[in-house]
Amino acid sequence: MPSTASRAGEFELIARHFAPLATGFPGAFGLGDDTARFAVPAGRDLVVTTDTLIEDVHFLAADPPDLVARKCLRVNLSDLAAAGAVPLAYQLATAWPRDVDEAWIAAFARGLAADQREFAIGLSGGDTAATPGPKTITVTAFGTVAAGTGLSRAGARPGDAILVSGTIGDGALGLLGIRGALAGLPPDAMIFLAERYRLPRPRCALGPRLPGIATAAIDVSDGLLADLGHLCERSGCGATIEAAEVPLSPPARAALAADAGLLDTILGGGDDYELLFAVPAAEVARALALATPDVPLTAIGRFEPGRGVRALRADGTALPPAAGGWQHF
Repeated sequence: MPSTASRAGEFELIARHFAPLATGFPGAFGLGDDTARFAVPAGRDLVVTTDTLIEDVHFLAADPPDLVARKCLRVNLSDLAAAGAVPLAYQLATAWPRDVDEAWIAAFARGLAADQREFAIGLSGGDTAATPGPKTITVTAFGTVAAGTGLSRAGARPGDAILVSGTIGDGALGLLGIRGALAGLPPDAMIFLAERYRLPRPRCALGPRLPGIATAAIDVSDGLLADLGHLCERSGCGATIEAAEVPLSPPARAALAADAGLLDTILGGGDDYELLFAVPAAEVARALALATPDVPLTAIGRFEPGRGVRALRADGTALPPAAGGWQHF
């Protein structure tokens, strides 16, 4: 019979599964203290972000625990990338149901270990608690950026180009596929889209190269149109995108060809964790030169005077307003 976490106790769980994740970060003190300490390198600013992920809201109860862990960490790494920051450390606060299988927690910790190696980040501390509700996981991630150069949502100006990394719509389509609401695609395409939902790809190599080129940036978590709207609101301008220029993966393109109504899902669905950023016209070529075979960059529109976001068809007519993206309330 699988053991439950409640039989082990808080400190035993921490010692067994999470203290090993902190061995590479001296300021964590082996997770034996209530606080952690680290020095910010000279000439660097500290960047901090926090995200809470809740079972059956941000991840599915049936999702593999190692992928849940990696998603929890990666959505925070994506925020650091949007600020132009390099990862430094993270805090982890978990609330587990009392009957959670300890094997689930062990696999969760293995997922964190894998991404710590991939993204050169260490665990510095956190908290563990029991809850009568669903699994709830909060990560606070720390990064650093050269002093005074960090990117924010403010700073875009009329005339700036709108660039986006990777492809858009895969995460939202992947969730539809997992829920059985996406038909007509071959199995390999469904697997690709589901993985894009379950395992974001934070652009940690691209983000730190954007300061000095981009004027504002955000990661696409709530949906392309919604997050572009956040940039516009903070920057005090409007924006127009060319829907036909929005980069799509082959599976997303096939899904759209089979059902044109999926365009709203692609533009508004969220869970892509690509970088969306503003670039002055004179810097567009320099920005596009940052693209790699794995992470293409695409210019999809421009910032303009005014307010709000418009999406245009190829013939220049405006698409009806899409759903406003993910909102908790």
